[in-house]
Amino acid sequence: MRMWIVFFLCLAGHAMAAPTEEVPVTEEPVYEDIDDAVPVIDEPVVEEPEVGVNPVQVDVGEFDEAIEIIEEEVFDNPCLTHHCKKGKVCEVDEDNTPLCVCQDPTACTAAEGEFEHVCGTDNKTYDTSCHFFATKCALEGTKKGHKLHLDYIGPCKHIDTCLDSELNEFPLRMRDWLKNVLVTLYERDEDNNLLTEKQKLRVKKIYENEKRLQAGEHSLDLLAHDFEKNYNMYIFPVHWQFGQLDQHPVDGYLTHTELSPLRAPLIPMEHCTTRFFEECDADSDKYIALEEWAACFGVKEQDVDKDLVI
Repeated sequence: MRMWIVFFLCLAGHAMAAPTEEVPVTEEPVYEDIDDAVPVIDEPVVEEPEVGVNPVQVDVGEFDEAIEIIEEEVFDNPCLTHHCKKGKVCEVDEDNTPLCVCQDPTACTAAEGEFEHVCGTDNKTYDTSCHFFATKCALEGTKKGHKLHLDYIGPCKHIDTCLDSELNEFPLRMRDWLKNVLVTLYERDEDNNLLTEKQKLRVKKIYENEKRLQAGEHSLDLLAHDFEKNYNMYIFPVHWQFGQLDQHPVDGYLTHTELSPLRAPLIPMEHCTTRFFEECDADSDKYIALEEWAACFGVKEQDVDKDLVI
């Protein structure tokens, strides 16, 4: 269970402010006696810039022209504000118009270790996710490229077949895990950047509930019993996870690509992951609607609420 929570905290991580450098400011020498003219040097005064502020502060004056040149260079490079999806990089044409073109796989940085390898649905191990998405981009428009997806994190390996009995066990662990992840985020959200205020209000009710089953290794019978007795405690975590995945675009449906951030790291640990999400798509239209997602986790139809996807 700890491994699951640590894994999700990495996914839920937010970009922090870039580190700033300290700029030493040295005062002019001070003379105690004019006749002796012996300089007494004070210790350098170090001013720490505010977070998010450029540590190199330039006074208005002789550097005005340099500032204008830098701004002009930024303005003249449209790629700095042009976003390309994974596998593509920005280039400008002769009219200085930004274009997204497929990245050359050989330009990707080599993996530092096996942990950076990824396995594609073609059962081929790629050195890094950069190599995978660059390869997929090159196959864009082809049948092979359409079927190629990132399957899971790590080198390709044998994944055991998921039995019916094992498939029924999967949502028991998944529901408990989602609840514990939210509680952990709530406990660690000191800077108010892990959960929104609305989310924190809902998680607070779960966190303060004395009947909440604490995180740990629990038997399947206990997990099933807790879901039955404390059903309402699991409704919001299921909705919350759907909202975290439904991002590109936010349309109330999950695609294979949107599921990838969750399923790719899970597959090596939970061999029923792929079959579970395939069967969540009850109408086999390649999309998982909120109602289908909730049903997979045992949430009753009358309790499905789009307002909870916040």
